[in-house]
Amino acid sequence: MFKPNKNHRQPALFSSIRELSEKQLTRLKDSWADTFYRETFCRINEEAFADLYSDNPSRPNVPVNVLIGLEILKSGKGWSDEELYENYCYNLQVRYALGYDQLGAGDFEIRLVSFVIRHR
Repeated sequence: MFKPNKNHRQPALFSSIRELSEKQLTRLKDSWADTFYRETFCRINEEAFADLYSDNPSRPNVPVNVLIGLEILKSGKGWSDEELYENYCYNLQVRYALGYDQLGAGDFEIRLVSFVIRHR
């Protein structure tokens, strides 16, 4: 079942980003990650992909803008699926670029990335 991702617009009360020092936060906001978030991630039209999802009630989907953002990063950085997943899980810049402010939020299985990419 399709559900648009609006969670990234509301920052978490407790987050990995909020634990950064002022200097680190400034560097993060001056990095490619903030530009990617504002100029690419926030402009992905998720509604265009709504027809790909069943109307039947089901588990929440991995947000479309996250999947597309991951594919853009993978392609742009030349990552394998494993490198993509590792950076998604542990790289704060990648998480920030995809609208996450907590390292543990938004987990999915790596095989989903391979499946989505093969079936596009």
